[in-house]
Amino acid sequence: MVEELFFWNGSNHPNPLQQFQHNSNLLLLSGPPSSGKTSLLFQFAFNVAAAALHSNSSNPNVVFLCNQNRLDSKPPFLSQGIDPSSHVFQSIQIKYVNDDEDIRKYFAAFHLFDKLPDAVVIDDFGDFFDNKVCQQRYSNARGRDLAMIKSLALCHNAINYANQKGSCKLLLSDTHTHQGDSPRFHFIYKKWVHTTFTIKEGDISGSFILKVRSYSRTDNTGTEDMKAAKYSIALQYLVFDGLVNDYVE
Repeated sequence: MVEELFFWNGSNHPNPLQQFQHNSNLLLLSGPPSSGKTSLLFQFAFNVAAAALHSNSSNPNVVFLCNQNRLDSKPPFLSQGIDPSSHVFQSIQIKYVNDDEDIRKYFAAFHLFDKLPDAVVIDDFGDFFDNKVCQQRYSNARGRDLAMIKSLALCHNAINYANQKGSCKLLLSDTHTHQGDSPRFHFIYKKWVHTTFTIKEGDISGSFILKVRSYSRTDNTGTEDMKAAKYSIALQYLVFDGLVNDYVE
């Protein structure tokens, strides 16, 4: 699953999102700093757009929400074998947002779009919620939590609306906590996100392990795919190094 979503082998034509159940419309990619999360998100956007074009979808569109300054300073790396001039990039719309209010405005207008996207990606979702600003806005010490809950609820409703018309997934990324491999705001995400892709550092510098875990809606128990993807960032490329079976933490 992970290799079809986040890496390129030159033949990623089947829609990689078809393997998800309808109730897994919100996905999360979580990893440590400088682990290639933005590159993985962009490759995900490319794969979805390429699959939609291959299936003769009418005007496929994948929306990539991000902070302009951050993207300009650390642009994503492409997988080896992808032509930088590929027509697939024309189906990826980069939309710059500055804060959580910009994100809510985008999703609040979903029902007004003439063409709903095939997927929406948000880079570094948690960083759009400034703790001090959110506390002042809601006059509450837990203002950031309230803002994230409000935003995720709106995202959930918008994506569900899109899936009544067709098919659309939302993929968020965030950073691990300092004490482990869970996203910083796991206690908030777990209400809406039931499929999480987790990045861990590999056995050598610059290598990483990406695996998927799906959570039950009823008891929050999780199941992991026994196959994990090993990758690295080398020579300004996102390099898929193969699958690892029964990866033990």
